[in-house]
Amino acid sequence: MCARVSRLLEALKWLLGVWMTVVVIAAFFYAPTAQNLGQMSRIIYFHIPAAWVSVLAFAVCTAYSARFLKNRRTQDDAAASFSAELGLLFCVIATVSGSIFAKATWGSYWNWDPRETSIFVLLLIYGAYFALRSSVDDPTRRGSLAAVYGILAFITVPLLVFVAPRIPAVQSLHPDGPILATGGGLDMDGRMMTVFISSLLGFTGLYTWVFSLRLRAWRFIAALSNRQED
Repeated sequence: MCARVSRLLEALKWLLGVWMTVVVIAAFFYAPTAQNLGQMSRIIYFHIPAAWVSVLAFAVCTAYSARFLKNRRTQDDAAASFSAELGLLFCVIATVSGSIFAKATWGSYWNWDPRETSIFVLLLIYGAYFALRSSVDDPTRRGSLAAVYGILAFITVPLLVFVAPRIPAVQSLHPDGPILATGGGLDMDGRMMTVFISSLLGFTGLYTWVFSLRLRAWRFIAALSNRQED
């Protein structure tokens, strides 16, 4: 079983490497630029997938947190922590790429736009998750507190990512036009859509691969520690 998983992860690594290389090349040389944004529109192929994966990772953290509260398995607590780490990492990537876009289009890296403010609050919320974990020494108590916090924290994710920036009374500098049509659908031509979906799949696969490696390494260390204790 372990050998099969190793081969699967190895194959996934090479597939992801090729896939992401093609996505990067296509984003810069195949997909056309969006109207009114020029070359800066190419950042959507990295900014949005990173934001999507951060939401996915926080959702996985919530699922494992709930499992830990039900079963009290240390592995579930570890998995929740690893997924939150990756969620925070991809959230930072989305923030940095968004800041680059803001500098090029609005003249400054940070403008306290509703979307920028929302993602900043999200970073603080999940930064506090790790501050909480590091402040508790007992593993069981740490897992319980982190699990409850992780579940409550995720309630804010759809509110901050999808609801707050779209409140009609809130004015935003963030452009929806190159991506979202007024009716709510995606406003892209065929080539843009192909690269965009490919990037979403690639970033999702990257998260899955790194998360699997992280969890596998934890299992190996835990098994080694148990052998030494025996």
